[in-house]
Amino acid sequence: MRYLTAGETHGPQLTAIVEGLPSNLKIDFEELNYQLHRRQLGHGRGKRMQIEKDTARIVGGVRHGRTTGAPVALVIENKDWQNWSHVMNVEPVEGTDEELRRVHRPRPGHADLNGGLKYNLKDLRNVLERSSARETAARVAVGALARQLLAEFGIKIAGQVIRIGEIEARRYDLPIDEIVRITEESPVRVVDKEAEAKMIEYIDKIRSEGDSIGGVVEVIVEGVPIGLGSHVQYDRKLDARIAMAVVSINAFKGCEFGIGFEAGRLPGSKVHDEILYSEERGYYRASNRLGGFEGGMTNGMPIVVRGVMKPIPTLLKPLASVDIDTKQPFKAQVERTDSCAVPAASVVMEHVVAWEVANAFLEKFGGDSMEEIRANYEQYLKQLERYPG
Repeated sequence: MRYLTAGETHGPQLTAIVEGLPSNLKIDFEELNYQLHRRQLGHGRGKRMQIEKDTARIVGGVRHGRTTGAPVALVIENKDWQNWSHVMNVEPVEGTDEELRRVHRPRPGHADLNGGLKYNLKDLRNVLERSSARETAARVAVGALARQLLAEFGIKIAGQVIRIGEIEARRYDLPIDEIVRITEESPVRVVDKEAEAKMIEYIDKIRSEGDSIGGVVEVIVEGVPIGLGSHVQYDRKLDARIAMAVVSINAFKGCEFGIGFEAGRLPGSKVHDEILYSEERGYYRASNRLGGFEGGMTNGMPIVVRGVMKPIPTLLKPLASVDIDTKQPFKAQVERTDSCAVPAASVVMEHVVAWEVANAFLEKFGGDSMEEIRANYEQYLKQLERYPG
């Protein structure tokens, strides 16, 4: 599968085209829009979330509630477009820099200056409009389709916040459905209620200071069969592809699986997962320190992946920058912003991970229809039962 997105944060809409979904996948439209709604929640979000009520319209590739095998086209309208129709008009318009809201003071930590230099743009709005995290709404919609495909084969996904700033949540060994239930009720998407209260207070403090804060989120994928991905080439390793997808999320700066970077300070006996066998379970691991991967392939244990998100760089007390017109020092321009988007980012991460897992699933069990894929999947499970017969 592959997809492309298009659109700007203050443009009329976001558009995504998904190619490679099999035919006869039943689409749950309410579930699709529920996932978009989840992305807009979380303590610390800004006023933009009060304007947008994201819903996706499918305008191609689905008929009578099922995919046809053709590319699926999605559209998410930007409600705020009505306030930006002059500034963001695709046709030539007249107006002063102020009227057109030209950006000439790049914000540290953003794509503004790099993009302006790379594309030779004198209005940095042409960069920030596309580099905005608003684009992740389209990626959540795309990932929601992948998530529905995975659900057909019993694969479940959950996301949770592990840390916001200096506040870290305690870890609980809970079933994935219980993690989903508890985090859906939490304004910061944590299981630990004591940490939840501290995080909310901490975010409010950061906001009052005109600052922002980041954190760490975790995604768990349960029910994944053995053998997704491959060891034979670097770009076929599924953990590598997931890591790329995670770091592609706006403001994400790192990724780890299982015990992650902790493995660098432990002996091998405390890192690797011992292999066991039973008639009921087949081959399985005694632990899951490697987060469900060995050799770039899933090993049948849950995928456990974490990503670290830096603080959002648009600050209400802007950092020093340089005016690209005068080359003089100035305070960076302020765009509308969140003080903390970590809870929302966990939802985005769920969906970019879902996409990569679904893509690997289709590579392994490929077919043009859901019926063909299901037959291939069931045949593979029988093959695992007979191994090495």
